[in-house]
Amino acid sequence: MAKDSLLTNEWVQIKNGNLTDEQAISLFLHIRTNSAYTFRNYQRAIAQFRAFISYKPLREVTWKDIESYQYSLSKGPGGKRGQPLAPATVASLLAPLRSLYKWGCDPNLKLFPQDPTSSTRSPKVPVTSKHHFLTQRETVLFLNQLKAQGARDYLIGLTLVLLGLRVSELTHMRWKDFYTDPAESSIWLSVERGKGGKQRDVKVPQNLWQLYKEYAETFPAKNVEDRVFPLSVRQVERIIQISRENSKIGKKVTPHWLRHTNATLALLGGASLQQVQENLGHASITTTQRYLHTVEQLQKAAPDFVENCLKEALSLKQ
Repeated sequence: MAKDSLLTNEWVQIKNGNLTDEQAISLFLHIRTNSAYTFRNYQRAIAQFRAFISYKPLREVTWKDIESYQYSLSKGPGGKRGQPLAPATVASLLAPLRSLYKWGCDPNLKLFPQDPTSSTRSPKVPVTSKHHFLTQRETVLFLNQLKAQGARDYLIGLTLVLLGLRVSELTHMRWKDFYTDPAESSIWLSVERGKGGKQRDVKVPQNLWQLYKEYAETFPAKNVEDRVFPLSVRQVERIIQISRENSKIGKKVTPHWLRHTNATLALLGGASLQQVQENLGHASITTTQRYLHTVEQLQKAAPDFVENCLKEALSLKQ
């Protein structure tokens, strides 16, 4: 109710043409962000930019201000330790500004006379995640270590690997989100708080569901609204970190690595690109195709074809 009252007041201010920057930002955040995580990150990014321009009115910001800000992030002391930031971090700090100005320049709002971000290019972000996955052997070693840590930790790791959830989706998972299909032949999980507030359904393998039932007997929920794992994202990351250190795999495994592992192993096992896209909740299939490229390289790369052509002539052993 308080939020609705706040938005109504700000819409009135828009009609009267006297909306302050703080009110405009508040309205933008409440309308255009679909999760608490996005709300918080956008709010911080916009606040950081406003501090950089010494709280210059947003209507008066020019492309030079945006360019100067980007330069300070990528070339100057933009980080917490006075170091330049990585391209991906710079892009993530510019994205909220682009979204804010695109929204505010809408002809129906006319909050800003122009979009100063339209002529600024985001830094090229290299794709480094294509190697962020565990092999089948490494996955088994990692899960065995989690099992040694306890039933809860094992169930968390197995869920991330088998279902491909984001860690935030895991921590928001509630008992009421599980349901059976009409034929009662399988169990599904309704992911209600996906990226961008999108909802999707993920099939839960029978063996995994059996572990959930055993877990529920050990840690019974008071009601179906209870979270399955009442933990913070940081606590889950810590669980994965402990397993990573003790399993001695030699890779900097994070919860998101297990999501990459899910996609890679699914494609290697014969799943279609569309199946993986739907399971992971990717808005664009282009994102999912990155995993396909990795799988194709694992299966047979260009050097393998060259070797096959020259094998007999060079007497190369198979």
